[in-house]
Amino acid sequence: MTDLKLPENSTSRKLSIVVFSGDFDKAVAAFTLASGAAAVNWEVNLFFTFWGLNILKKKRGRSPLGRGLLARAFGWMLGGVDKLPLSRLNFGGISPKLMTGLMKDRNVATLDELIQASKDLGVTFTACEMSMHILGLKKEDFIDEVRGVVGVPSFLDTSKDAHILFIS
Repeated sequence: MTDLKLPENSTSRKLSIVVFSGDFDKAVAAFTLASGAAAVNWEVNLFFTFWGLNILKKKRGRSPLGRGLLARAFGWMLGGVDKLPLSRLNFGGISPKLMTGLMKDRNVATLDELIQASKDLGVTFTACEMSMHILGLKKEDFIDEVRGVVGVPSFLDTSKDAHILFIS
């Protein structure tokens, strides 16, 4: 295994990850990168937008969050972090449970463990203001670790001199 290396001519030890997807495997990738970078003292910001906001919902199961009928329907269908689908071969929702079982069997951190590690290591969680407005969500709908609701200009300001990854 190799350590995270900085690109040549770069001194930045900042990482910003845009979490656009609400898929289980993509959430695992985002939190693996976030907790790994934070563990080697990088400053890490996770910016959750659109379907990625589903990962942050306080209610872990299906709940009709949001203002308006359509927003509440989306909130119900998305179902929170416990209902994230696998991006491929989801098999009616069983695959994330099977994948979590494989992770445990092989002594690899599960999604819940990666999320907790990211919290413990001081990763910053921010939510996209525009996406929240579209989906009718409020900051109170999210876990307490969401430090801010920001727009693109604030995200870019926070990400100045950072390596930016987009996980979709």
